Amino acid sequence: MNTLFDKIWDAHVVQKVEEGPTQLYIDRLYCHEVTSPQAFAGLRERGIKCFRPEKIFCMPDHNTPTHDQDKPIEDSVSRTQVETLGKNARDFGLTHWGMMDKKNGIIHVVGPERGLTLPGMTIVCGDSHTSTHGAMGAVAFGIGTSEVEMVMASQCILQTRPKTMRITIDGKLGKGVTAKDMALYMMSKMTTSGATGYFVEYAGEAVRSLSMEGRLTLCNLSIEMGARGGMIAPDETTFQYIAGREYAPKGEAWDKALDYWKTLKSDEGAVFDKQVNFAAEDIEPMITYGTNPGMGMGIADSIPTVEDTDEAARTSFQRALDYMGFQPGESLLGKKIDYVFLGACTNGRIEDFRAFASIVKGRKKADSVVAWLVPGSWMVDAQIREEGLDTILKDAGFAIRQPGCSACLAMNDDKVPAGKYAVSTSNRNFEGRQGPGARTLLASPMVAAAAAVTGAITDPRELI
Repeated sequence: MNTLFDKIWDAHVVQKVEEGPTQLYIDRLYCHEVTSPQAFAGLRERGIKCFRPEKIFCMPDHNTPTHDQDKPIEDSVSRTQVETLGKNARDFGLTHWGMMDKKNGIIHVVGPERGLTLPGMTIVCGDSHTSTHGAMGAVAFGIGTSEVEMVMASQCILQTRPKTMRITIDGKLGKGVTAKDMALYMMSKMTTSGATGYFVEYAGEAVRSLSMEGRLTLCNLSIEMGARGGMIAPDETTFQYIAGREYAPKGEAWDKALDYWKTLKSDEGAVFDKQVNFAAEDIEPMITYGTNPGMGMGIADSIPTVEDTDEAARTSFQRALDYMGFQPGESLLGKKIDYVFLGACTNGRIEDFRAFASIVKGRKKADSVVAWLVPGSWMVDAQIREEGLDTILKDAGFAIRQPGCSACLAMNDDKVPAGKYAVSTSNRNFEGRQGPGARTLLASPMVAAAAAVTGAITDPRELI
């Protein structure tokens, strides 16, 4: 009786080190510009090549500007990082999709949409949100730069086997409740350390009902609970999503792959190290009020009061509220906001733009709001235009920017100014994450859209 995680992990074990880590074979390595330069430098110093270059795909995303990508990057540090990735990919014979390439985008958006991320795979990248790819029924996790070099050199990695956890969400989601709300709700209950040391499998009716985009969002945020990764067993939703994509198996190879993928589910009676259950009907549209993703609440609720007996916890809680300019017991409804960001590897997919457009259609962007709408890839950008969403957004006063990580993190031009409030669909609301002194409220695309047209925090259910 094995869990889904056990099946994939065990199939990739090369050897076990006695009382040490496991040598695990890696099917796919994704590389971006931030965590790869030292890894390439290490290979050069040792005079070795990438062991299996066809398994490695490179693209810049963190430092790329979301405007004028056809021109040289103005910031010298960002320009150097992006150019260095291109040179390293050429020198080592790796696939590289640079800025303006129609296949470029955020690496965690591009992998699934190109059919590079497939069920049963082991996938790594020097980025914590690699957990996203687990939505396809893969074991996917972030690694450090020295480990990136290890995988380049050997296509293997040394890892300690994590524990397993299953989180089951049964029931049907209510109006205006999305995968982002599910994740923020779980974190509000389990805290940002509630899954530390575990690989999480999501299950239950509410999870199965999610689209592929929703599942990617859910697994993306696993890391914010401290988990090593998150995953969902592949099913018909997964198979239909993959079929016909560029790197997906074709013909007989497809039939063979499908037969294998259908075995990728936890056996009846499989034992997990921990089980957690939630009810879908308890979840509302969520918003964060503090400085970590676990400090969230239903949008119609009030900020909790400090009841923790631990002095350190009380101090930390109060510091977060001081930074945000909020008070315990305060409602956030009607709170004026300055920026709205739709995008990131969390919510930069076509479904997220559809949800945003469904709220703003026939309305106008509030004059007081600066809105950054950033597709997760050029493929998403093309879909937006094919479906006419660009016209809806333009009529409502919004402009679509070019693909990239954008305002998820302060590594490019899209920085929120100090003291300003940003309703963001990204994954982290740490102090300074979106710019020095920026105040971030994490939310779903629907909550972000409601704020964008009203200029204040608004329950999206009132606009649906």
